[in-house]
Amino acid sequence: MRGAVALIALSQLSTYVASVAPATPYLMVVAALAGFALAWGRVRTLALRARPHMWLGAAGLLAYLIALAPVLGAGRPSFSSYMTLADSAVHMLGADYLLRHGQDYAHLDLRNSYGQFVHNYYSYSYPSGADTLLGGSAFLLGLPLIWAFQPFCAFMLATAVGPAWWIARRVGLERALAALAALTAVVPALVYAYALFGSIKELTALSMILTLGCLAVAHRSWLARGPARALPFVLVLAAGVSALGIAFGAWALVPVLVLAVVLVGRVRAGSLSGRRPLALIGAGALVLLIAAWPTWTHTSAAVTIATDIANTGNGGNLRAPLRASQVLGVWLGGSYKLAPTGANLALTDALIAITLLAAVFGAVHLLRRRAWALAGWLALMLLAWLVVTRLVTTWATAKTLMLTSPAVLLLAWTGVAGLKGLPGRAGTVRRSWPIAQVAAALLAPAIAGGVLVSDAMQYHSSDLAPTARYEELASVNSRFAGRGPALFTDFDEYAMYELRDLDVGGPDFAYPPPALAASAGGYGQPVALDRASPGALRAYPLIVTRRDPAASRPPAGYELLWQGSYYQVWGRRPGAPAASVHVALSGSPARQCGRIAAVARGVVRDGERLVAAQAPALVRISLAHAAHPRRWGHQREGLVMSTPGRLSAGFALPTSGRWDVWIQGQIMPAVKLGVDGHQIASIAGQLDGNSLVPNTAPPVAVRLAAGVHRISVTRSGGFSLAPGDGGAAVLDAILLTPAGTDPRGQLREVAPADWPSLCGRSYQWIEVTRE
Repeated sequence: MRGAVALIALSQLSTYVASVAPATPYLMVVAALAGFALAWGRVRTLALRARPHMWLGAAGLLAYLIALAPVLGAGRPSFSSYMTLADSAVHMLGADYLLRHGQDYAHLDLRNSYGQFVHNYYSYSYPSGADTLLGGSAFLLGLPLIWAFQPFCAFMLATAVGPAWWIARRVGLERALAALAALTAVVPALVYAYALFGSIKELTALSMILTLGCLAVAHRSWLARGPARALPFVLVLAAGVSALGIAFGAWALVPVLVLAVVLVGRVRAGSLSGRRPLALIGAGALVLLIAAWPTWTHTSAAVTIATDIANTGNGGNLRAPLRASQVLGVWLGGSYKLAPTGANLALTDALIAITLLAAVFGAVHLLRRRAWALAGWLALMLLAWLVVTRLVTTWATAKTLMLTSPAVLLLAWTGVAGLKGLPGRAGTVRRSWPIAQVAAALLAPAIAGGVLVSDAMQYHSSDLAPTARYEELASVNSRFAGRGPALFTDFDEYAMYELRDLDVGGPDFAYPPPALAASAGGYGQPVALDRASPGALRAYPLIVTRRDPAASRPPAGYELLWQGSYYQVWGRRPGAPAASVHVALSGSPARQCGRIAAVARGVVRDGERLVAAQAPALVRISLAHAAHPRRWGHQREGLVMSTPGRLSAGFALPTSGRWDVWIQGQIMPAVKLGVDGHQIASIAGQLDGNSLVPNTAPPVAVRLAAGVHRISVTRSGGFSLAPGDGGAAVLDAILLTPAGTDPRGQLREVAPADWPSLCGRSYQWIEVTRE
């Protein structure tokens, strides 16, 4: 932990100077090597005495594996709980930007989403301590940030095992039981939920909070021995402020108050002169100022951000406030946002009551043992939770619950320690009554089992980011780097990191290009290029679209440059003028003919032409008339495949040949796709950045004769250890197109007087352009 906090301070200072920022990873290596050299004797001693700490090492490793379990279970690079919250996209973007450019925001183009996101977050002192550490670590490991993100979050969570173990041993638990206590204290249900959706700031701060608690309890070993011995405490404070911002002050105040009481007591007792605390405070304040300098230089902005987060009425991904009982670490449901149901609810309530009872025993044990510093720290942690939750709104309250949960679990495990053995004279421990021993033997597995089963249920419901799609986006970035800005029509804010060299603008992002915001109609809504004025698109040499057979192609001034399994890249032809008129067409060919005639009559300038994009042949299968299990509900126009079952629907093809079958929806667990009783594909892990926009999986080719056929989509039953087996499973649409259909579409160009020749066919749009 000491190394991590020192590297956070170093990376914050190095990225503060733009010219030094790219050297940050190398400076981290130099600092690490220097640390090993200076502490070689201690490292050697620890290596020789590793056996007593084997349980600690095992607990830390298990915490790391549990936090990373969904990715490990999938067997591919990814990150978990995709679609839960897109804040991790901002951290990836920020970590990359800070390592490349430091805190230099002058050159950002605020007309596009990339520039707005970086500017609106990081130039206003958004906490970046965890981001700079992530960026430097990923660079040294040679990993893309998008795939290093989940391992980094898991590692930061695992570092909290050390201080949790120290506290568990302090209250009297044996090594094996202390390891179990430390493990469950750092992965209670709510903390695990935050680990799954990548709450990098809170996961990093959690280790700092527990470490500060340990240092406050162990004050006798350093507090009165000079300012130099206080350096670890101050550096942890600085790292916490850098990672969580000014809001970390609520948690920093807890150990500071404990130490203040100790210092006042010593001064009054005459064992410490009044000057020494002043020297200690002065030296500590100076180190804290330097180590967290980038945060302090924008204190007013940092306070504003903390205040906005605390007071925001936006609950993020929370529809309702979390329950206070979730602080006890047990939640037998697939989502921390929803209450357990049925038998799981009753069992959850029982386990919560057991954990609460153990916590009460723990408080009694600390008081009987006269462990005043530890009791004071835990009591103030609970007080901070109660006070903060009265002052902030839903989103910040949830984070407060999460950061308090490990302390509550440690208090419960203290109760187990108290039942196993009560304090005797001179610090000795005498055996407790047999009934207390039995109670301890029952409480320990109940607490540990409740936490671990809660985590397993969330593991089962986790959604994983689509690996192949993001690797394809990375290839697009490499192929077209520097040729932006690029308009991005898919809703996926992670694309800002993957397409970081294209200056991405997303009309449906939180920060859309102002000139094109209306083309999406709101945050997360589908982008319709037909709603954009032709002149506004001229600012974008590139347009990146998803492969969607039902979507309209870009205007005639763009040609297809590249196509992958998921995306198409369109480039504006050199010198291509913007259309003077662009009208979207829909309905029957007869209705479209009238619209075409109206556009043609509006042409008044010589040299202008009509260009129409012919709609592809499309067979849409009606889900409304398909046979499927009654238990499957609806999400907007889609079917929620919540249980095992089979959908079956008939369709007719006009011609024989090879056809592409397109599945649209959010599909995490594996589903089988079949035609006429024959399985043609298994589809899994096909998710988009937002449930409002149907995800389109790559097409599946199949040869079919003209006439009537039957298609099936089957979600299998049975228990599975695969991550995400209980994740999103929504089917929005099934489409078929002739295989090999030209993605460029067929553009028909005629003189305005020849507009009748366009009638009789279906088109996506019609434009008026110059020759």
